[in-house]
Amino acid sequence: MRQILFPIAAALFLSLASFAQPPELVPKPALEALYLAKDDGAGKAGEAASDFLTTDVPLHCVVLLNSSAIVTVKMNLVAVSVLGVRAETKVVSTTYTTKQEQNRVNFLGRPDGKWTEGKYRADIYINNEFAGKLEFKIRKTAPILKAGSNFQPTPIRSSKSPAKKRNR
Repeated sequence: MRQILFPIAAALFLSLASFAQPPELVPKPALEALYLAKDDGAGKAGEAASDFLTTDVPLHCVVLLNSSAIVTVKMNLVAVSVLGVRAETKVVSTTYTTKQEQNRVNFLGRPDGKWTEGKYRADIYINNEFAGKLEFKIRKTAPILKAGSNFQPTPIRSSKSPAKKRNR
């Protein structure tokens, strides 16, 4: 009887294993999109941009993830080529842990006062692993030219005197 019972038990065990589902593969959290933006005036990120003025405070860094899993996202704003600042200096560093079903992180970069003109980079880390970067420039604010309120057009004068009409 053991000889019959053992093959039946083995067949039953193997048939149950075939019904087991493979573990669901969860993709490793990664960047889906990354962009910088100027403030829209209401404290939110406006349109994507890569060129900023020293007066654009704050800068928004928007990170879109490919997953809704809970992750820790870190942003470092790094001075790449900024007068008076050593290259590769972290200017702003901040970290955020997402909540369940959250796949967007909005970071703010805000200096004391105005930005210093130069080249910068935003480095993004997901769960302490480098995920991507964006380079951008901050330039001086262009001077505002005031329109002259007393502007009077000057007539163009010819060096030749007007020709006289002949009477015939």
